[in-house]
Amino acid sequence: MVGSEALPSPRQHGVTKPLSLAGPSEADLLRTKKLNKFLVDSGLYESQEEAAKREKVLGQIKQIVVEWVKELTRLRGYSDQMVEDANAVVFTFGSYRLGVHGPGADIDTLCVGPSYVNRDEDFFFGLHEMLTKKEEVTELQPVPSAHVPVMKFKFEGISIDLLYASISRSVVPDDLDISDVSVLYNVDEPTVRSLNGCRVADQILKHVPNVEHFRTTLRCLKFWAKRRGVYSNVTGFLGGVNWAILVARVCQFYPNAVPSMLVSRFFRVYTQWRWPNPVMLCAIQEDELGCTVWDPRKNPKDKTHHMPIITPAYPCMNSSYNVSISTLRVMTEQFQFGNRICEEIELNKAQWPVLFEPYMFFESYKNYLQVDIVAADPDDLRAWKGWVESRLRQLTLMIERDTQGKLQCHPYPHDYIDPSKQCSHNAFFMGLQRKQGELVQENQQFDIRGTVDEFRHSVNMYMFWKPGMEIYVSHVRRKQIPLYVFPDGYKRPRLPRAASHQPVCGLGSAEKTSVKRKGEGVERDSPQKRESISPSPISSPFMSPLSHSLVNGLEPVGSFKNEEVGVIGCSSGSSIVTNEDAGLEKTSFGSNCQELSEEDSQSAVDKLSRSNAKLRMLLSELEQSDYEVRLGINSMRKD
Repeated sequence: MVGSEALPSPRQHGVTKPLSLAGPSEADLLRTKKLNKFLVDSGLYESQEEAAKREKVLGQIKQIVVEWVKELTRLRGYSDQMVEDANAVVFTFGSYRLGVHGPGADIDTLCVGPSYVNRDEDFFFGLHEMLTKKEEVTELQPVPSAHVPVMKFKFEGISIDLLYASISRSVVPDDLDISDVSVLYNVDEPTVRSLNGCRVADQILKHVPNVEHFRTTLRCLKFWAKRRGVYSNVTGFLGGVNWAILVARVCQFYPNAVPSMLVSRFFRVYTQWRWPNPVMLCAIQEDELGCTVWDPRKNPKDKTHHMPIITPAYPCMNSSYNVSISTLRVMTEQFQFGNRICEEIELNKAQWPVLFEPYMFFESYKNYLQVDIVAADPDDLRAWKGWVESRLRQLTLMIERDTQGKLQCHPYPHDYIDPSKQCSHNAFFMGLQRKQGELVQENQQFDIRGTVDEFRHSVNMYMFWKPGMEIYVSHVRRKQIPLYVFPDGYKRPRLPRAASHQPVCGLGSAEKTSVKRKGEGVERDSPQKRESISPSPISSPFMSPLSHSLVNGLEPVGSFKNEEVGVIGCSSGSSIVTNEDAGLEKTSFGSNCQELSEEDSQSAVDKLSRSNAKLRMLLSELEQSDYEVRLGINSMRKD
């Protein structure tokens, strides 16, 4: 039935009544058709060949874990009958179980074994050793210290995240019902978390009114979140299960809506959502087995959660505990962006591709933290990167804590590689800005030396540290962002502000480049003239600490105030960020209020260029003589 009139709904889904029972109009159906075509054209669906290969790989993994359990049973002296009955079962969860995985996506898997096969020794050592001998297995990386302990590897090129759960049974049947609460009897919390991945996925599918509409909408919004830089649980944003629950709740609010309507309603709902009110698909079940459930009335820690998204399977937990004040701010801004674009799409003023335009992170802030990590070889870097990435969220929380939330961080959930480096290398970035509307006293600074030192100690706790694993943190301005982070290898030309840069010890040097406005006939910044400022290969374990000089930015033309909001690094020196530098930046869908936009007329540009030429020279001289300050940030090595 087509039309905006209400359609019958067989039963209520969710803890409240629907917001609307309206069905789609002809325009909604047309927009859904266009959305589906866009998703297909974007390559979000895997081929039948790849789907068959995944099924084959899962079957091979099942054979390996059964062989592993039988061998352990034999070695521990159990009877021949016990060895014959010994078994392990492999379940999938995450996007694969929900039916929204795409080409090249990893498969989240869970191995359920008997009570006498444990995780710490048998899984992370015994099975690990067995996998190392399989030629199909590459990039094997155990992560036993993760919140949900996992073993990562590739099997015939397909990425696998394998969890393990030992349940209170001596024999695990092939037809084990993992949704039965009895599987949670007498197991530890990591095992509960491991089992709940599958249980939650099943419950999500049970709590949506239309599974196919849910899948299309979720596939769409996961793609959007990745394009807009807000898809990453480990970084403090949202992961797959978080997005699934948010989408499922919108499906409950609008049970008769089609995907184009659900995408639009998604942004409308979460732009107006009053966090920290929780998002729940069903009522929280009572305590049945003594497991801790999310309840801010009883658990003080639950009161600190900023964006509670509650899992629908017992024991109900907050799946988004990683979200911080800063990352919630970023996601809220992106929801507002999505809502604005969807309104334009419904008015036929925009098309679907506009919604998925990538977020211009490196044009959105003036100041960044750059975290570079290196290791002796790719295998070591893979392990080191996993550990450091899991700790970056802590750096965001530490900075929020130590600056009372006045200095906001935007961790970007992407890593970059400098191809010019001899060593194995990765780099992460965080945008920095002063909290909007925050009153700042003259000469006020943010001292983060102790913060970074604390971060260094947490990173150095890595139990698998090896020589050559190093981490460096530097404070860089937008103009100093290395070229390798940009897709085309060079930056989009931007109008410069008068500034000078000192060489970065251990990071190369940033050359002064000349970028003139249109019509002035001076060369623009180019890849040949712009030197990378990523870390140089480590030649000695006793190299001097990293340092980075940051010139104090001046106020706009006509103002020479020196109101500083400083960001001070570790050890010696300081990094100074002015009120203007650390203030609110406009994102890629707005122009920077401190600089001329690309839409300014040519005549206005030429006029400003002529009238301000002398003033720019004066500002440059003042900066070079009076406003240079150094920032020193220690190399964080294993002590």
